[in-house]
Amino acid sequence: MSNLTVDIPRPPLNGFTLPLMAVFAGCFGFVVGNVFAQPLIGFLIGAVVGAGVALLAHNLPRSRRNVRLGLIAIFGLIGLILVGPGAMVAGLLIGAVLSWAAYWLDSGAYRSRVPIYYTAGQTLWHNSFLFICGLVFFFLIAPLLPVMWLSFNAQNFFTFTPEMLNFQAEGYSLKHYRDFLGTEEWMVPLKNSLIIAPFATFISVSLGTLAAIGLSQSHVPGRQAIMAILISPMIVPLIISATGMFFFYAPLGNWLEATLGLNRSFVGYLKVILAHAALGVPFVIITVTATLVGFDKSLTRASANMGADPVTTFFRVQMPLILPGVISGGLFAFITSFDEVVVVLFVGSAQQQTLPWQMFTGLREQISPTILAAATILVTVSICLLTTVELLRRRSERLRGLSPG
Repeated sequence: MSNLTVDIPRPPLNGFTLPLMAVFAGCFGFVVGNVFAQPLIGFLIGAVVGAGVALLAHNLPRSRRNVRLGLIAIFGLIGLILVGPGAMVAGLLIGAVLSWAAYWLDSGAYRSRVPIYYTAGQTLWHNSFLFICGLVFFFLIAPLLPVMWLSFNAQNFFTFTPEMLNFQAEGYSLKHYRDFLGTEEWMVPLKNSLIIAPFATFISVSLGTLAAIGLSQSHVPGRQAIMAILISPMIVPLIISATGMFFFYAPLGNWLEATLGLNRSFVGYLKVILAHAALGVPFVIITVTATLVGFDKSLTRASANMGADPVTTFFRVQMPLILPGVISGGLFAFITSFDEVVVVLFVGSAQQQTLPWQMFTGLREQISPTILAAATILVTVSICLLTTVELLRRRSERLRGLSPG
């Protein structure tokens, strides 16, 4: 499918760019107007401003960089004068978005990434789909931003202080991070999470990888039903899984203590690890199974013909090729165990209190902004792990020839 490589004609100003920019900027004005309890006036002012930005973009097409920088500076200055430093940041963002949108529409760049034969309706759907995806992504990420911002609050409040909104230095502090890293109240749960999650991940990866390889064989009877059973912990509501695990692991723990004489604390850790491993196995099975879709089975037959036993074939032939999928599944299992709170409440005891459990207890019993610092750290770790998963997925596709190198 060839893309457009020639110059794109500029769309008409009055029939396309100007009304679209007026509506788009009017939406921003509506949101800002709500802050001042005047949404309709805000929409009208935004529409006028959007039309003005569209006129600038149309009449100064070759001065794109200077016009954009000027508009960003003007919007930021207006926010600073009317409200303060906090509104200045919002003004800078609004100016950047509106100036980019005006030139994007006026130059016809919205057609640059679609095939030349696309109709107007197809082009509209293509860009609308991208906009919807971006909007969904924004609404998923936006709730995290206030949490991360508030974690630097110098006061013991869950609200933004005037000093924070005005970006004054005295409004910000690392005291909540020091509380998190310097007290046993938080360090003990963090240590428990760092003990439970790796062991649960190791068990999940071991069992999930073997299950995925076995279920990838066409001669295995009832493999579809077995697959459905193995991934059921990911589908069944967590509260139901936690209740079932409680009734299973409670008698098992009592038997281990009474018959084998194992330490109660050790048995508690063992129950939580096994329960979290059961939750992580489906993620490993799915990622490894997806990796095995493009696996060339003739390689294993060639290895067997050369005298290699199944174990040698697995570690020397299969594992290097499916390793990205195995690591991806392991990371998902680790995140699942590290962030899980419902199952550990049912299966564990106070000695196995994990970091999410401590956060949940803190929200119920004593509201402390230290929870925000802990949440920020968890979010940061999750983002790093998910980024690693995405990089491994792309590497796996390159190794299997599904994407260019």
